[in-house]
Amino acid sequence: MSMRRLVLVGVGLIGGSLALDLKRAGLVTEVAGIDIDADNLTRALERRVVDYTYTQINAESVAEADMVLIATPVNTLPAICRQLVPYLSEHCIVTDVGSTKQLALKAFAAELSHHYPRCVAAHPIAGSDRHGALAAQFGLFAGKKCIVCAHEQQDEAALHTVVAMWQAVQAQIYHLDAARHDAIFAAVSHLPHMLAYAYVHQLAEAANAEELLQFAGSGFRDFTRIAASNPQIWTDICLANRQVLAGLLQQQQHELAYLQDCLQQGDAQKLTAFFAKAQKIREDWNN
Repeated sequence: MSMRRLVLVGVGLIGGSLALDLKRAGLVTEVAGIDIDADNLTRALERRVVDYTYTQINAESVAEADMVLIATPVNTLPAICRQLVPYLSEHCIVTDVGSTKQLALKAFAAELSHHYPRCVAAHPIAGSDRHGALAAQFGLFAGKKCIVCAHEQQDEAALHTVVAMWQAVQAQIYHLDAARHDAIFAAVSHLPHMLAYAYVHQLAEAANAEELLQFAGSGFRDFTRIAASNPQIWTDICLANRQVLAGLLQQQQHELAYLQDCLQQGDAQKLTAFFAKAQKIREDWNN
């Protein structure tokens, strides 16, 4: 897999890290970065994440692109796809990295209908609470999972190219239906973010919030790390996957109600069993 020109729409952790690895491996000749944040583009150019920078999608920025990779908040996909329409060459592949794949495919189908076969929905599992060009790093995807969600009109050559690209940066490829993908990541990624935000919010609303945070230690740090993630990005993700998340939040309320009942009854046996089951699952996953 190699290409002459890769265009990144949104130059941050995921797109920037991918560009660094592809450039180091000699798999891309030049990378163009499109971002509404001019300062971020300056940082990207300084760190050689990209070779050319643009603040808008136009004929010059997308010219001769072999691939356009969209790495912006998920709710921006429809508008970005609409802007791309006049400038895409017939052979160009359009792909994304967002964590809600039904929304991505819907945007591709609606806004890039004539180009839809060459649109590939992908999701590398390599997130962080850091963002922007300064977060880009070499080797981010090594050994990490990357989910690819093919659709009913998928061009096999485009799919193969995207898969080969992620394999080239040492990601492990998994193929999932888009609806199944969204249900899984609502449970293992989107819900944890909501719970972390809710817990921090609970402490912040306390009358003695300053005192609580003064004495917060490693438990607080470990549990709340993802609450430092970009709020706008996670608002978009949660709203895009809100139907599944609503059900998961309801299930979480049942878990909390059970814990509350254990405390009210002073039932050490039930509480220990509850904790022990969770501990074993966590340890098995970690190993």
